[in-house]
Amino acid sequence: MTLKHYITLATIIGIAGCTPGNRTSPTLDDPMSSGREFIESSLKGDYASARKHLLQDSLNIEYFNGLQNFNEKMNGKDKLGYKDANIIIDSISKLSDTISIIHYSNTFKNKPDKIKMLKVDNNWLVDFKYTFQ
Repeated sequence: MTLKHYITLATIIGIAGCTPGNRTSPTLDDPMSSGREFIESSLKGDYASARKHLLQDSLNIEYFNGLQNFNEKMNGKDKLGYKDANIIIDSISKLSDTISIIHYSNTFKNKPDKIKMLKVDNNWLVDFKYTFQ
């Protein structure tokens, strides 16, 4: 390989490594970042990334799978609307050292919603079943 090939290869690897989609580990160290990543991934239809922020219990997984199935059947116009939407964080309520509630909406539907964040083993995870209670 010539020097030109090495430079081109290094440039491609560098650019690919900088893209947001190549993030290998989610931000779980604070409730706002973790919650925001969950909401954004869900809106964009990136369920694999959203699932990394989910508290892994049977009811949360069941609700999340239901949301994913519902969203996958959504018409293209609505999917695009959610994908292009911005998140609006209205407030975050810290109920304790291990529980926070994020009140938010998105610019597509502009409907108030909330998610509960739980700190488990120093990771902030979404207790998704709270949204449906």
